[in-house]
Amino acid sequence: MGIEIQQDHFKTVDYGLFKARLQQNLTALEMVLSRPGFGLGDATIGAELELFLVDREARPVPLGPEIARAAASPMITPEMGAFDIELSTQAVPLAGRPLSALREQMRATVEAIRARAAARGARVVPVSILPTFRRQDFSPATITNLPRYRALAAGLCRLRKAPFHIRIDGAEPLELMSDDPAMEAANTAFQVHLRASPDAFARLFNAAMMMTAPVLAAAGNSPTFLGHRLWHETRVAVFKQAGDDRPPETETDWKKPARIGFGTGWVRDGAAELFMESVALHEPILPVCSDEDVIACARAGGVPQLHELRLHHGTVWKWNRPVYDPAGGGHLRIELRAMPSGPTLDDMLANGCFLLGGILALAPTVGELLPSFPFGLAARNFYHAAQHGLDAELVWPEGPGAAPKGVRARDLLLSLLPRVEEGLVTAGVDGAEARRYLQIFEARVARGVTGAVWQLRALSALEPRAPSREEALRRMLERYMAEVDSGNPVHAWALPGAGST
Repeated sequence: MGIEIQQDHFKTVDYGLFKARLQQNLTALEMVLSRPGFGLGDATIGAELELFLVDREARPVPLGPEIARAAASPMITPEMGAFDIELSTQAVPLAGRPLSALREQMRATVEAIRARAAARGARVVPVSILPTFRRQDFSPATITNLPRYRALAAGLCRLRKAPFHIRIDGAEPLELMSDDPAMEAANTAFQVHLRASPDAFARLFNAAMMMTAPVLAAAGNSPTFLGHRLWHETRVAVFKQAGDDRPPETETDWKKPARIGFGTGWVRDGAAELFMESVALHEPILPVCSDEDVIACARAGGVPQLHELRLHHGTVWKWNRPVYDPAGGGHLRIELRAMPSGPTLDDMLANGCFLLGGILALAPTVGELLPSFPFGLAARNFYHAAQHGLDAELVWPEGPGAAPKGVRARDLLLSLLPRVEEGLVTAGVDGAEARRYLQIFEARVARGVTGAVWQLRALSALEPRAPSREEALRRMLERYMAEVDSGNPVHAWALPGAGST
C-alpha cells in the first residue's frame, strides 16, 4: 500500500498547487542527493508480498480491509482490491543470511493473515492472477473503500476519458472493455527492495533492468485470466492496460509513455532523473500537499520528507522504480516489482535470490555493455519473457562492443548461474544460503516447470473430466493451494492424474 491520504475529492487549484510543490520537491531532492555522505550505509533488502483471499469455493472474497484492520499491524495493509492483502517485511542486511531472515518474517506474517482469514471462512492464495476470477468480480465495488483507492480509480478515469481496453493475444485471445480500473486488482506480486547508494544507483538500476526479463521468464505464474489461456505472466499485460490513463484518441500522432510500463531508457546519472521523468510525463492523480518547506529543510542540512514527490511517484507503476526514503537519515532503494506472487515462499525467494545476484554481478561492468545493447532490446526481452516463459527467445549482450545475440531464456539462465552466485557471495551473502535458493531456481529452470507451466499442465489434465472450464480452473486452484501448503517448490509438485476429479 502506498502513502495514505484522507481525501478523495479535488479541485483544479489542488492540481496546480501540487504541480508547483512537485517542482520544489525535485529541487530539494537534487540538493539532498548531491550532499556528500547521503544514503551511504550497508546494503539491505526488504520485501512486500501481495496475496488473494478466497472462500470455500476458491472464489475471491472481499475481506482484505477487514483482516488488515483486525491485524492492527503496519506490516499488514489493504490493497486496491478488497480481495487482496499485502504484507511487508523489515529490512535486513544483505550480508549473511538475508533470504532466510526474510523468509521467517514472511512465514510468520502469512500465518497471521491465514489465521484471521480462516476465522472468517476464507483462505490465502499466493498466485499472480486468481484462476477463478469471473468478469463480474471487477466493478467499482471491487475497489477497497479507502480515500487513496477511491481517488486512484477516479483519477485514472478522469485522465482516460474513455473505457479501459484490455486486449491480450495468446492461445485464447481476450478482449474486453471496462468503465473502471478495477482489473488492476487482478494482479499480485512479490516485490524486493534493494538499498542503493546514490553513486552506485545508475549501475545497479541498469543492471536490474537488464536482469528482470530472464528472471521473469522463470517466474511466470499467471497463464490464465477470465478462463482464457494467455501469457505465462499475464499479469504484465492486464496491469498495464487496466490502469492505462492515456486517452485512446489524441490530437497528436504520438502517445506519452504508459504510466504502467517497463521504462523509457537507461539511467544516465542517477535516481533524480527517474523522479523527474515521472513528474514530467505523468499527470498527478492524488494532489494532496503537505506544509513542509522542502527547500529550507534541504538547505539546512536536513532530510526532507518530499511528501508530494513520494505520493506522486507511488502512482507511476514502472516494473522497476526508485524509492526515496527519508527515514533514518535518508536513503535510496530500487524496488524490483516484476516478480509475481507465488507459488511458495521458497520459489519467490529463489526468484529474488537470482535477480539480486544477477544485479550485483552485472552492475560493476554494465556501463560497458549499454552502448551495444539498446534499451529497446531490454524492453523487448521483458515482454517476450512474460509471453513465452522459459521458451522465450531473448537477446543478450555478448560483451563490450560486441553485437548482442539471441538465446533461449532457459539456456541463458543456466549459463548465468555461476556469475549470479559469485555476485551474491562477493556482496557478503553466506555461500550456503545463496546455493540453497539458487539450487531451487536451477531445478525449476532445468525441469522447465514454472508456476505457469504447472497450472497449464494441471488444467489440461483436469479439464477433460470437468463439466466446464470454470470448474476445471477451480479444481486446479484447489490442487495448487494444496501443493503450496506442502511447502515443496513448484518444480517438485505432482500433477493431477488422468482420473483426477
